[in-house]
Amino acid sequence: MIRAAAAIAAAGSGTRMGGVQKQYAELAGEPVLLRAIRPFLEHSEITHVVVALPPADVASPPSWLVGVDPRIVVAAGGATRTDSVRAALKAIPADVEVVLIHDAARPLVTRAVIERCIRVAATGLGAVAAWPLTDTVKAVDASRRIVGTPDREHLWSAQTPQAFPRAMIVEALRAAARSGYVATDDAALVERYGGTVQVVEGSPDNIKITCPEDLRIAEALLALRGSSAP
Repeated sequence: MIRAAAAIAAAGSGTRMGGVQKQYAELAGEPVLLRAIRPFLEHSEITHVVVALPPADVASPPSWLVGVDPRIVVAAGGATRTDSVRAALKAIPADVEVVLIHDAARPLVTRAVIERCIRVAATGLGAVAAWPLTDTVKAVDASRRIVGTPDREHLWSAQTPQAFPRAMIVEALRAAARSGYVATDDAALVERYGGTVQVVEGSPDNIKITCPEDLRIAEALLALRGSSAP
C-alpha cells in the first residue's frame, strides 16, 4: 500500500470571479474547495490532505474545512501557485511516498482519476491527469497572425491532480527556486529538471472554475452525474 498525500492549492484571490474567492464559492450547496478535496479523503491511500489557504484565513479556517476529517491540515499559501504548493509540501510528513497536487478550483475530480495518478507515480514517474484536445489549435505571433497549426493528435489539455514521487517534486521545486524558473504547472518543473512525466486519462468533466459561468457548467455536470446514478 502506497502512502500518498494531497497538496491542495487554494490560496487564490478570485480576481476573475468578481472578487469572490472561487475556492469558497458555493457549488450545488457546498463550497468548491470541499467538493475538490472529498474524493481524496475517500481514497484509502491518502494519509494527509494539506490545503494551502490565503494567509489571512489560516488562523481561523472555515469550520466546514477543519472539522471534516483529521487528515486535513491547513498551511499559509504564497503569492504564486508554486509558492502555495511549496508551503503545502512542507506540511506533508517525510514518510509519504507519493504527492498529488490539485487545484481547489477543480471540484469535479473523481477517485478514479486520483487512482490512475497514484498508480503511475508509484512506479517512479510523474503523472498528469489530462484529456486529448478535440479543437484545432493555432500558434500565433504577437500580432495574432497564425504561424502554425500543431498536430492535435499529440496534444492533451493538462488538468490536476498531478502526482509525483515525493523526492522528485521536492527537488524540482528546489531547483526552480534556485534558478528563478516559473512554470504554469508542476509537471513543467519536473520536466525541466530531468524528470519523466506521462499523462493519464483525466475527464472532460474535470473542469477548472475560473469565472461565474463555470459554476453553472459545474452544477449542470453534477446534475447529470446524479441523474445517471443507479
